[in-house]
Amino acid sequence: MRVALTLDGEPKVRIETGIVMLDHLLAQFAFHARAGLEIEARSLDAIRHHVIEDVAIVLGGVLDEALGDRARITRYGEVTLPMDDALVRVALDLGGRIYARTALDLHVERIEDLETVMIPHVIGSFAANARATIHVARLAGDDPHHVAEAAFKALGRACAQAWSLDPRFDGVASTKGVMA
Repeated sequence: MRVALTLDGEPKVRIETGIVMLDHLLAQFAFHARAGLEIEARSLDAIRHHVIEDVAIVLGGVLDEALGDRARITRYGEVTLPMDDALVRVALDLGGRIYARTALDLHVERIEDLETVMIPHVIGSFAANARATIHVARLAGDDPHHVAEAAFKALGRACAQAWSLDPRFDGVASTKGVMA
């Protein structure tokens, strides 16, 4: 597997996991974060769950590494994003504490070639390895594709807010002086 994430350079996006809907959602995340994201991943054991989970784990770890000590970042991001019938809110904290809550209420087994049960798993695995708190909630929407896509677009935009530099902070945005 190869994952390259660029937060402040050319936002080139190329994702190839062999799972079309996952590629689409991750491309939306990267585009709306204005981040460069290149992923090449294939299952070594023919188990799709493993490739999906591993991509989220590695992507979160790469983001954690890119943030370093998290000095001078805004830390928090929140976006409510409409997409056709869907309305999704993402609120997050890149402060080092791990938590994920995904409430999209997707009442179908799959969207295209992605099992819907994997969407909260992707967000949770990403949050755990990025050392982030992420809340994702469907406020409206009947089309599961639109809801999932709105969630990843909002996640990208909220991440971009949170990792943007805030000139008001010389160190980390915490009264404790550390992020954790």
